Amino acid sequence: MARLFAYVGTLALIAILAAHGWEQLQIALSQESSAAASWSVGDRSHRAFALSQLDPSEKSETYTTFRHPLGGRKDILQWTGSDGRVLAELEIYRLGGEFDPAQTATAELAARMKETGPFRATGMIDSKFGPVALFRRTGAEGSCVGFMRRIDDPALQISGFSCQGSALPARRAAIGCMLNRLTLSASGNDPKLAELFAQAELRGGSCAGPVTSAASEDWITGAESPQLRGTF
Repeated sequence: MARLFAYVGTLALIAILAAHGWEQLQIALSQESSAAASWSVGDRSHRAFALSQLDPSEKSETYTTFRHPLGGRKDILQWTGSDGRVLAELEIYRLGGEFDPAQTATAELAARMKETGPFRATGMIDSKFGPVALFRRTGAEGSCVGFMRRIDDPALQISGFSCQGSALPARRAAIGCMLNRLTLSASGNDPKLAELFAQAELRGGSCAGPVTSAASEDWITGAESPQLRGTF
């Protein structure tokens, strides 16, 4: 009887271990499947952000929302010219579990700009969201200028690029204007996002209108890397 009880107990222990192992395997496979899932267009997502036209007479705007199974959301605004070329882009990325902090942000930005070659920092500008880092392709004075601002709370990344104007000062001014015109249309029951934009509106930011030249320079557009007060 003692041997029989020992035998049955061993079988029960093996069954418990097998069930636990199978459960862990299913969880691992589910996580791997979710991680491998790609972004998809959120057709039913409501527009969360708004921005006035950079130049309504010459540019058209498109608004697209992408969602990720692990919680990320990207709201992308693009402006194209009459020839179909993308002249400016603004992406508001609400980070989810899919976000990889080890990924090179400038590489992803360069791919969106369809630029090849190494990127380098091109100074900073101020905005109602705080200091924004600028980037452009090394050795290409006439290339488009990219920008990026990452915020920890809420986990948010604002990035994009501008090809507007023919010189760096005009593109810097266009980026500053783009950011200062960005407003929140719907927070999606996210109080931290609503608070971020409310605080940004209190700080304010000016934009006189579309920037097409560098005729009027100020501390934002007049220097390659203007000095900012405070810390980044």
